[in-house]
Amino acid sequence: MEKILEIKNVCKTYQTPKGEIEAIKDINFDIKSGEFVSIIGPSGCGKSTLLSIISGLEDKTSGEILIEGKKIEGISSEIGYMLQKDCLLEWRTIWSNVMLGLELKGIKSKESKIYVENLLKKYHLYEFKDKYPQELSGGMRQRVALIRTLAIKPKILLLDEAFSALDYQTRIMVTNDIYSILRKERITALIVTHDISEAISMSDRIIVLTKRPGTIKNIHQLKFETKERDPISYRESPKFSEYFNTLWKELDANGN
Repeated sequence: MEKILEIKNVCKTYQTPKGEIEAIKDINFDIKSGEFVSIIGPSGCGKSTLLSIISGLEDKTSGEILIEGKKIEGISSEIGYMLQKDCLLEWRTIWSNVMLGLELKGIKSKESKIYVENLLKKYHLYEFKDKYPQELSGGMRQRVALIRTLAIKPKILLLDEAFSALDYQTRIMVTNDIYSILRKERITALIVTHDISEAISMSDRIIVLTKRPGTIKNIHQLKFETKERDPISYRESPKFSEYFNTLWKELDANGN
């Protein structure tokens, strides 16, 4: 697999009345096409800051971000972003919500409508297209939010604690659904989470950050020998607890 995203020596320093605060320092890693990578670390270590920088929503102090070898500055159409809340507009139908990104980018076309329609059908939401967000369950709302993001055909999806607003049981089912959709659509994913179990169940690799200023302490390659390739099956693997204990000890050593 070829590298699709490269993060090179990225740093972020905030100016405050009391002086400079380093949020992240010398972050270096790359992600291959189709790979799922999670970032975990102590509270306040800069996980979400890093994601905001990659998305273009926040400026970096120094360093480079490259997509398929090309340096990017600011917001890129190659990147989609899912936040903690689904951010669906309650006064718009599901169809209007999933078309929103295309409308804002001015790329709403016959072809894009057909693409979105097929996504809704493929992931069992088409029959709800004329309903409103408040009529859907939390898990269904999250799938709608994902399809809204996929509608603009990003190559990379950033997820910032995207499932934290859901209850535990729904969260497990939704991560399974989202994982399956992203694999089928061949989307590369970079996930920020405070949930070690979630990171293990969804990732090919996990990046562990130190406490602030966040630097990379370790990168773990995960390999499961389960027949089924999905988060629920990974949670049932004997290796799951081994990975969990290793990561827990690392975070504990970080002072989390």
